[in-house]
Amino acid sequence: MAAILALPVLLVAGLLVLVGFGVLSDDEDTDGTRLKEVPCAEALAFGGARMPEGAGDAKCTVQSWLDTNYQADFRMPRADVSTWLADAYPEAPPPGGPGTQACHGVDYCFQLDVTGHPGAQAYVVNVNVTYVNAETARVRYSAFTT
Repeated sequence: MAAILALPVLLVAGLLVLVGFGVLSDDEDTDGTRLKEVPCAEALAFGGARMPEGAGDAKCTVQSWLDTNYQADFRMPRADVSTWLADAYPEAPPPGGPGTQACHGVDYCFQLDVTGHPGAQAYVVNVNVTYVNAETARVRYSAFTT
């Protein structure tokens, strides 16, 4: 009789141990929701673009579970921004054009539906460009599914 009464207590205790282990475990990316560093070529390719020539100080990540979100943050020559974007996204609005009025704290931005864009696996791309000085631009790029 005591064994029968002890069984539910042992099951609950075992369940608590498993839950505690799962919460405290530092296993890499068991559920896919952790931010993980990735090569920047991978991050931009997800949105159908390539890293620009001369880019530096790059940091790129991915977070994925139901949706996938790649982020890239890098610096590049300011003079090359327009050419790089025109090659990657010829359908992007020009600086100051329709769709760029909501740029707050950046010099140029746009959001673009890239479904059907060659090579893109993402549905949407966001690009924010800040001109750091006369030679350098900082680009914050994200490509994601929704």
